[in-house]
Amino acid sequence: MSIGRLVLYLPDLVKGALVEIRIGVENSPREISFESNQSAADVEKIVTESLESGIARFVDDRERVILVNSAKITFVEIGEETQRRIGFVA
Repeated sequence: MSIGRLVLYLPDLVKGALVEIRIGVENSPREISFESNQSAADVEKIVTESLESGIARFVDDRERVILVNSAKITFVEIGEETQRRIGFVA
């Protein structure tokens, strides 16, 4: 009788860094909050370019697209990049 081995390659399981993004919208009591695989620099670039185009386009960690009218944005909070955790946390 043989016992099989389970081999995990962590680079295959970790998708990358996550950034928490919070966006305040004018005349709305709640902000838009989501996590994204985009880097903090990419998010900052999106916000800056949206001032000219009028629409900010973000993609969250589940590949959903979020469109925000840039004229209504009151603030954007970009969290620090953190690696996605695998396993249990004690």
